[in-house]
Amino acid sequence: SQLGDPHRAFRSVHIAGTKGKGSTTAMIDSILRAAGYRTGMYTSPHLHTFRERIRLNGEPVSEDDIIALVKRLLPILETRYEVTVFEAITAMAMLAYAEQQVDFGVFEVGLGGRLDATNVLQPLVSVITSISLDHMNVLGYTIEAIAGEKAGIIKPATPAVSAPQRPEATQVIRDTCAQHGVALISVGEDWAWRFAGTISGPEGLVGQRMDIYRPGHEGTPEYPDLELPLLGAHQLENACTAVAAIEVLRASGIAIAPEAVRQGLAQVRWPGRMEILGRKPLVVVDGAHNAYSVQRLIEALRSYVQYRRVLLIFGAGHTHSSQDMLGQLAPLSSMLYVTQAHHPKAMTGEELQVVLQTINEKQSDVTCICATVAEAV
Repeated sequence: SQLGDPHRAFRSVHIAGTKGKGSTTAMIDSILRAAGYRTGMYTSPHLHTFRERIRLNGEPVSEDDIIALVKRLLPILETRYEVTVFEAITAMAMLAYAEQQVDFGVFEVGLGGRLDATNVLQPLVSVITSISLDHMNVLGYTIEAIAGEKAGIIKPATPAVSAPQRPEATQVIRDTCAQHGVALISVGEDWAWRFAGTISGPEGLVGQRMDIYRPGHEGTPEYPDLELPLLGAHQLENACTAVAAIEVLRASGIAIAPEAVRQGLAQVRWPGRMEILGRKPLVVVDGAHNAYSVQRLIEALRSYVQYRRVLLIFGAGHTHSSQDMLGQLAPLSSMLYVTQAHHPKAMTGEELQVVLQTINEKQSDVTCICATVAEAV
């Protein structure tokens, strides 16, 4: 409010979830831009540069913009010591989007949902992607508890869209929608998708095709033969969830042509998600950081990529369950290189080797400890 309530200056879409919320956010943003709208997209954490967190029309804001926004916030922050870094960044994004007069702000939740800084929004649609166990020390140790935090973004008068969930998460989301008297659109029940083949370019695999349809109308899909440059079956689920949210916007009177959906999905860019960095040899990078996402990554590798052997470079933060992840990845790997990112929360290679030895004492025979990621590569 000290900034003039910038979050009320634009229409918004709000996305929570454990996995897939970043990809789904990027897809919704890309479709809205293809439809001709000026957008702001807020995501976290960043991959290459802090500026990625605050995007205008798909592009990270400039360094000068960041400096100007911080200067605007400083007089307030100097009297508000309780404000967290994430809250300040969220306010910066909302201020930037208000000043740039965006048509839509597409906001990814930072952590959880109910108590997240982004939850001051009054969106046109609330979206919940796949829920699994993560950040349990903050959100709770059961799927029901975590789902309760994610469902905290559901508000009266705002329809909700949910990706396919475990039954216990589905029940929490349904109950929350019922409490607020709002409609729930369930992907898998109200909208469905099917894989329609891979897309190859001169150098190899570059994407996949899919159909999106209403169950019972499989023969006449609303969106046939869509192209998606992101790989993995989980990205098809995310794309269907994004389209379901777009359909809610269309039903509310927002003009979004079917061609914008097609173009937006074909042009979406979201690096670090089963991203192919090199071809000879094939180099794939993925930011999977819990057991569930590692499982989906392994499924995607086996389904989409041809390989003779896997050489794995692995690093993790202290706050993530490296044992659960390595328990799945180590048996897949012919050789394992453990390393650490240049980050204060990163586990050392020696710490990761200890984890590996708890999984399999013989694992050290095929493990190399590297001081840096560059050395491991």
